[in-house]
Amino acid sequence: MEFDFMKAVKAFFVGAFGVLSSWLGVLAIPVYVLVACNVMDYVTGLAAAHRRNQQISSYVGVLGIAKKVCMWLLIGVGAVVDWLLMYCGTQLGFEIHLPMLAASMVAVWLIINEIISILENIGDIGVPLPEWLMNIVKGLKSKIESQEEET
Repeated sequence: MEFDFMKAVKAFFVGAFGVLSSWLGVLAIPVYVLVACNVMDYVTGLAAAHRRNQQISSYVGVLGIAKKVCMWLLIGVGAVVDWLLMYCGTQLGFEIHLPMLAASMVAVWLIINEIISILENIGDIGVPLPEWLMNIVKGLKSKIESQEEET
């Protein structure tokens, strides 16, 4: 029997994504979307830097990557807040059934910020943007921020 390297690689990635998706649960899709937006923002930011007459350096690149990693950590902080709410509710004798609400809200807020940044980068590259698209995204952001102020 011959070893098929590509099948082994595919099996590894399918297994890894399966385990990660199971572990993340309801947060899997928002986290995957955020990671995709992080990559798009990074790539479009590099492309736009030239048009903005900005220097690209490894230091700036590492800071950008660190910022993206901190976004993921912020979702973890939201998950800790969710756990604390469930724990406190249990200690007070009632159950709170809001699985990963704070973490999901953080993820959606970060995704919207990344989309705004991607659109700005694409505009700076020179691609014409429909104004209504930016208005929709900025409207979503302000709606989420106003909901946060009410809670």
